Amino acid sequence: MKKYLMYVDGEWAGNELDTMDVVNPANGEVIGTVPYGGKKEAQAAIEAADRAFSSWSSLTAYERAGYLKKLQELMLENEEELAETMTLEMGKPMKESRGEVRYAASFLEWFAEEGKRVYGETIPSHLGGKRLQVWKKPVGVVGAITPWNFPAAMLTRKIGPALAAGCPVIMKPSRESPLTAVKLTELCVEAGFPKGVVNLVTGSSSQIAGELMQNEKVRKITFTGSTEIGKQLIRQSADQVKKLSLELGGHAPMLVMDDADLDKAVKGVVASKFRNAGQTCICGNRIFVQSGIYDEFVQKFSEEVQKLKVGDGLDEETDIGPLINKDGLEKVARHVEDAARKGAKVVTGGKPITVKNGMYYTPTVMSEVSEDMILMKEETFGPVAPIMKVETDEEAVRLANQTPYGLAAYVFSENVARGMKIIEQLDYGIVGWNDGAPSAAQVPFGGMKESGIGREGGHEGMDAFIESQYVSIGID
Repeated sequence: MKKYLMYVDGEWAGNELDTMDVVNPANGEVIGTVPYGGKKEAQAAIEAADRAFSSWSSLTAYERAGYLKKLQELMLENEEELAETMTLEMGKPMKESRGEVRYAASFLEWFAEEGKRVYGETIPSHLGGKRLQVWKKPVGVVGAITPWNFPAAMLTRKIGPALAAGCPVIMKPSRESPLTAVKLTELCVEAGFPKGVVNLVTGSSSQIAGELMQNEKVRKITFTGSTEIGKQLIRQSADQVKKLSLELGGHAPMLVMDDADLDKAVKGVVASKFRNAGQTCICGNRIFVQSGIYDEFVQKFSEEVQKLKVGDGLDEETDIGPLINKDGLEKVARHVEDAARKGAKVVTGGKPITVKNGMYYTPTVMSEVSEDMILMKEETFGPVAPIMKVETDEEAVRLANQTPYGLAAYVFSENVARGMKIIEQLDYGIVGWNDGAPSAAQVPFGGMKESGIGREGGHEGMDAFIESQYVSIGID
């Protein structure tokens, strides 16, 4: 078992602090420890980032891009080590972990280039003696708070645009999966980032996040996590009008229409629903299938789900790894039991897998689902696919929108006009049309309603870290 450290002001730190264990959910083994930092350590990281801001933001966009590209190269060179670390600390199958490393590195490449395209404006003046311009400036020190389920990609999707814009960062990873962040920080050191530009603090979420929110030197918070915590951050930001980017909860509907290509739909729903054991913010949670194809879809879908292999993510044959912890496992079991009690039929799965200290649940398909079941109201965050029968397009859209969340939705239809009409009515920031995996570095990622504020990725991803400064120049 290795003792890892945090990274503050160009130095590895926290050796004198108490530690917290990082546990492998596949077997309950402690695989490492990280320092249990708090307010003091967060303050030190903020001071370091603040000192680094002037020099880092003064570099050209091309110079900052060079650091990001070097970090990208190092990530790809160290893909196997990063992937194994990720799998060990949060259970993701190795093939998914490798994919996440490449996905995470793509954000660095994208924003290295996008930082060179932060353009100002010259605006036609209403008076002959004036020249009107808009300048672009980095927002300042950024706090990045990330979740456990995508420990590499959620970091690079945040620090990539921040660093490209000229903003030093303080990273606060989840206590369940901090080791990937440590490995990424090691690569930042190897890439040569100047002192104070990249900082990593581990430990008490409440103390570290509290200091990031309260400290006036932090001008921007970017957070991915639950809507409940997101609302707390909004309230805490009010005193300073601190800028926020929030990617919050989801409850994605998947609409399978009667003109869908069934094989394509089954493949897409499996890919979305069971990625990372259903522990993603955009995975399908509610599957609505039109009555004319309902029975056939359930049969084909269940047959494919039964082929999925559950096991330790280090096994190359594994399709579905463990859930992150006991609370996650118990929530999945509670949702399935509630649905079965209210009349849903377990087509396949429906029970935990008994492995000593392992947090496994069988890939589950449930039919004859109704609106009153908990899993149709709350995000299950597990490998459970509830399938509800619908009659019309209007009913499918109504049920899809019947949630306070609006992150991702999916539509399977081969009719272009029909698909477009349905999507126009969906209140979701991301829609996969005959596509179960819509994420990419070059597109805007974010939600409507209670699923967040702002967008990450794409050219919009830079906007959150840039201020517009209007300059009126008198020349007479």
